[in-house]
Amino acid sequence: MEPHCCEADVIVGLEPFACREVAALGAHHAHAAQPGVIQFSVRALRPLLGLQTALSVYLLRRYAVPRPRALLGDQHLRALFAHIDTALGLAPRGAYRTFMLGAAGAGSAVMTRLKSAVARHTGLREVNEEGDLLIRIRPSRNPFPDPSPPNGRGRQEAAAGNGPASGWDVLVRLSPRPLATRAWRVCNIAGSLQATVAHAMALLTRPTPDDVYLNLGCGSGTLLIERAMAGPARRLIGCDTDRQALTCAQANIAAYREGAKGERREFELREWDMRCLPLSDASVDAITADLPFGHRVGSHDDNVALYPALLREAARVAKPGARCVFITAEVRLLESALAQTPSPWLRDSTFRVNLGGLRPAIFALRRA
Repeated sequence: MEPHCCEADVIVGLEPFACREVAALGAHHAHAAQPGVIQFSVRALRPLLGLQTALSVYLLRRYAVPRPRALLGDQHLRALFAHIDTALGLAPRGAYRTFMLGAAGAGSAVMTRLKSAVARHTGLREVNEEGDLLIRIRPSRNPFPDPSPPNGRGRQEAAAGNGPASGWDVLVRLSPRPLATRAWRVCNIAGSLQATVAHAMALLTRPTPDDVYLNLGCGSGTLLIERAMAGPARRLIGCDTDRQALTCAQANIAAYREGAKGERREFELREWDMRCLPLSDASVDAITADLPFGHRVGSHDDNVALYPALLREAARVAKPGARCVFITAEVRLLESALAQTPSPWLRDSTFRVNLGGLRPAIFALRRA
C-alpha cells in the first residue's frame, strides 16, 4: 500500500503537539507547512480519526494541471472520485448526507460542473456551508515531501502530482465533522476552552496513571475530560464556585462516559474556591487552569488579587516536582505574579496560541 499524503488544520501554536501525535500513529515527514497547518504521509488513514490535537484532517492529492478545468478530464475526475471514496469509506454507511466544495471562484462554470459531477457520483446534496463531506481546491502551495521509497519516486510523483511542478491541490476531509467537535460536549458556557488546546495542556502535565489531577475553575469540564482522554489517573478533581458551571460539567462528563465504551474514569466535581482548597499540603501531582482573562469572565482588577493567591495555593497543594499548566491572556499579570519572591515555581516553557483573535499564553510550570 502506497502512503497517503495528508494535511491537518491545528490551532496556531499547537503544531509541535500535532506533529508528535501523527508521528506516534506511524506518520512520516510530519512538519508545519505554515502556521496552523501540518503535513505528513501515512499508510493507514483510520487511526487519524482519533487525533486529539488537530482541528480537522484531510487526504491531500496534488494534480499537475495548469487550471482546475483539467480536473474535469476523465483521468483526473476518476482519480478525484477515488480520492473521495477513500474518505467516505472510513465512516459508517449514512454518516454523510451533504457535501460542500470550498474554492476560490466556487460559483464559476468550472466549479459548478465539478460540483454536479461530485453530486452525481456520491448521491450527496450540495450545501453552501458546513457540509458533511468537505472538499477544498486550491493552487499548490509548496512541494510535499515524497513518501514513497527511492525506487518508486517517479511513479508516486506522477500519480499524486507531488514534486516541484506547479498544480492544484484537492483536499478531502476524512470525517463528517471537524475532529475538534467533541461528541461529549452537550453543554457549553461562555468562555469554554477550545478542546484541542485543553488536550495539549493535559499532555504538558505528563500524565501518569498514579496522578492526582486537579483542574482549578473547571467550568464546563473541558480540561477535566481532555485529561481523562489522555489516559488514566488515580483521581480527577474539578472545582469551581459556579454551580451552573458544575452542572454543565456534570452533563458533559455523563456524555463522555456514555461514549467511552467501557472506560472507567471517576470524576470528582467540587464547589471549592481555588484560593482556599480543602486539600492537604503536597497532595496533588498535576494542576491545570484556564484562568479568567478579564474578558468574558472576571476583570483585570479581580485578577490582580486572584493570580498571586492562586499561585500560592497551587504551590501549597502541589507535590515537589508536580506540574502545573495555566492558560491566560493576562500574560504580563501572570509573569508578574510568578516573579514575586519567594516563588516555588520553575518554568519549563511558555508559548502563545491563537484563539479567535485572542493570543493567550500557555505556561508550563514545575513545583520546586
